Amino acid sequence: MGLSYKMRLILVCISIIVMAGIGFLFKNLLTPDSFGVYGYYRADAIKEAVEVPIRHGTNDSCFKCHAFEAKIHKAGLHKTISCEFCHGTYADHVTDGKKTGTLPVKTGDQITSLCLRCHNTEIKARSEKVIKTVAIPDHLRDQHVKLTHNCSQCHNVHAPLKYINRAKQITGLMEKG
Repeated sequence: MGLSYKMRLILVCISIIVMAGIGFLFKNLLTPDSFGVYGYYRADAIKEAVEVPIRHGTNDSCFKCHAFEAKIHKAGLHKTISCEFCHGTYADHVTDGKKTGTLPVKTGDQITSLCLRCHNTEIKARSEKVIKTVAIPDHLRDQHVKLTHNCSQCHNVHAPLKYINRAKQITGLMEKG
């Protein structure tokens, strides 16, 4: 015959107490000592984050050595764009204030691909008022240039309208306003 109702109830209660005890034991063994010191997270995570080497710099970090580009960049429409967006991570170029690597310089079709990351009309989320967009190759046809041209053949990549406005001034096509 089976166990009585009372006996089964006692076994269930003992099982719950044993499982709860095991759960609390594992929780205490697996919870880091720094958990909960500054709230509901692991305080040692702050120390670990501080030890992670800095990989990114500001534009001012780049401008310390690249004064010529800085002057053009600060005067151009791209002044709010990070140098790293086009050139790569600061840490791949400078470590402890010394040049340790050379960042790749974009050329040819790479420049056009880079420009079209933002200036492509296919990016429907951007308003023409916010970012001037173009449709390649239509833009090249409209400007009466070869379809093999890349953006930097007409535009200064650090100040996109610098060459265009200068050409308009020279030819007298500059709008007066």
